[in-house]
Amino acid sequence: MTPERVGGLPTKRLEGLGGWGRFPTSDNVAVRPEKFRQLQPVGASSLARGMGRSYGDAALNSEGTLVLTERLDRLLEFDPESGVLRAEAGATLADVLAAMVPRGWFVPVTPGTKFCSLGGCLAADVHGKNHHRDGTFSAHVAAAEVVLANGERVVCSPDDGSELFWATAGGMGLTGIVSEVALRLTPIETATMRVRHTVARDLDETIGLLTDPAHDARYTVAWLDCLASGARLGRGVYMAGEHARPEELPLRIEDPLRLAPKRPKPFPFDLPGWALNPVTIRAFNAVYNWVQGRRREFLCPYEAFFYPLDGIHGWNRMYGKRGFVQYQYVLPTATARQGTKEILELLSRERKASFLAVLKRFGPEGPGFLSFPMEGLTLALDIPFSEGLERFLDGLDEIVVAHGGRVYLAKDSRMSAQTFRAGYPRLGEFLEVKAAVDPEGRFGSDLSRRLGIGR
Repeated sequence: MTPERVGGLPTKRLEGLGGWGRFPTSDNVAVRPEKFRQLQPVGASSLARGMGRSYGDAALNSEGTLVLTERLDRLLEFDPESGVLRAEAGATLADVLAAMVPRGWFVPVTPGTKFCSLGGCLAADVHGKNHHRDGTFSAHVAAAEVVLANGERVVCSPDDGSELFWATAGGMGLTGIVSEVALRLTPIETATMRVRHTVARDLDETIGLLTDPAHDARYTVAWLDCLASGARLGRGVYMAGEHARPEELPLRIEDPLRLAPKRPKPFPFDLPGWALNPVTIRAFNAVYNWVQGRRREFLCPYEAFFYPLDGIHGWNRMYGKRGFVQYQYVLPTATARQGTKEILELLSRERKASFLAVLKRFGPEGPGFLSFPMEGLTLALDIPFSEGLERFLDGLDEIVVAHGGRVYLAKDSRMSAQTFRAGYPRLGEFLEVKAAVDPEGRFGSDLSRRLGIGR
């Protein structure tokens, strides 16, 4: 039976709650602070949840209480000299972009959606298309305030109190509740991107484009046809982007920092399970490869380049009620080509279709104890849930571990504790900090219990 109040706040029961992938789901009890001073851990086990855009069970706490931060979303202060914006952690990248792009500032690192909170971005230490140039989200955080298990509010930064900071960055909310973030923004002159597409005939060409300095740009990514096989294995389209300069825009654009707002189109219903299969996805991949390959050099709004799926409200419904798994791994440079080749061969052989198959290059590993990126290549896949999928993904895990890689916690829903520990060698350092700031294990999640992260 759900208690009426926890920690002085009214509760609500969220039945069948999931991440963005809609798998797995669980029943959760939640509280939603309306005022900043109410942001505290509650009950025996707490976990902050922002927009719920992690894919698996990282933002679920079926054995405790979720603290929803969505109402604590104020932009508090901006210094145009340093470019530092201070905001409550419930504010989203969408909030920041709406306020700051017209002033000539952009978020320094962004994942593939703008509908994620600043606190969530730090907790997952998100990366973007520019990791090889600019690192992860935490590399641009000047300071963060964290509410600890005892209710104390502590300001930490890469320099002051760095152990807590680097345990929080990528720590998936297990050190405390991020309440404020001070983020260094990036100056821009327009709200438009200058984009270049190049067709890659196979995996070697794709990796060559990603790693050749002659083809480099600030933002780079390659879309792969994961069902291609034989000589076409790893074929795709390499996409490189830069923030456009005013002189590169058409003369008809009066204000280069303002774009006409577009309302997202809703995805109206859950597709039936049979709609997504190797045949339909193979057809989609062929069309997508042809269309995107014809677009060589062009200008587009930043939202179309960074957030194409945000233009479809509820796009996760296309995978049906059973949901999907987003699987993302990284392999170090020395083994990245061979490991990725083995994974693509397995995907093609087993006909595990994915609409999204995105390959990116990572730069050097950052200081975060549980931060995901390492120097090498990362591949992200969206795979519809089906019988036997978890067993298939266990096979992918074996390849990743054998090649010295790791799986991304913010997108994981089923990895074993053994796989997790093999990929995150700094777990011991993280656990030391967690034991110091949360000795009773008051912060936990379904993910942390599944992987044995702390108490």
